[in-house]
Amino acid sequence: MSDILILTHVDYCPPGHLRDFLTARRLDFRVLRADLGELDGYDLDRPRAVAVMGGPMSVNDPLPWLSTEVAALRHFIRRDIPLIGHCLGGQLIARALGARVQRMPYTEAGWQPLRRLPQAADDPWVAGLPEELVIYQWHSDTFDLPEGARHLLSSAWCRNQAFAWGERVLALQGHPEITESLLRAWLEGWSHLLDASQPSQQGVEQMLEALPEKVSALQRVAEHFWSRWLGLAGLA
Repeated sequence: MSDILILTHVDYCPPGHLRDFLTARRLDFRVLRADLGELDGYDLDRPRAVAVMGGPMSVNDPLPWLSTEVAALRHFIRRDIPLIGHCLGGQLIARALGARVQRMPYTEAGWQPLRRLPQAADDPWVAGLPEELVIYQWHSDTFDLPEGARHLLSSAWCRNQAFAWGERVLALQGHPEITESLLRAWLEGWSHLLDASQPSQQGVEQMLEALPEKVSALQRVAEHFWSRWLGLAGLA
């Protein structure tokens, strides 16, 4: 069994670039589909680092497996192991820490500029990153900040883009794991859900413009987060 656990929730929200990042470092990892009940019977004391990916469902949906996953995340938090969440994963971490997750009045979608908050300039999760960075977004829910959390990033359409809790937990609202092929697949299958007339959303052409450059810049940001995550687990 691997020391690194990745939780996913649907086939079209895979680990993306995180898989490439770990594979390039010859690190073994295990991917479990929480929505298929694959957490049932899993040894929660085994992993040394956990990543939680995205999905189209809401934390507030009445799905029994969501309760199982939140309970597992609380166990990982009690164990004080490095834990990082991406989009739905970040919302699940917020829920595990007792914060509210709620619907926004719009969908935030596309390459959105995020601002590093002044009080977060020296926080090790974002120290060294530029004051403004771009992370791909596609979400209609947002998390409140859990008690004791440190607010790290914000965007024009979503105030709570990232928080850290303690030394080993990071919750992100965006999708730093996105790759060119994954984004093209999302747009091919789900662009009918977008509405470019809404100011919080980009159109498909705008999302695909200069895509290799955008993805390359995003991967540098993602690897900054993941390098700290692995380092805290002694796996860097």
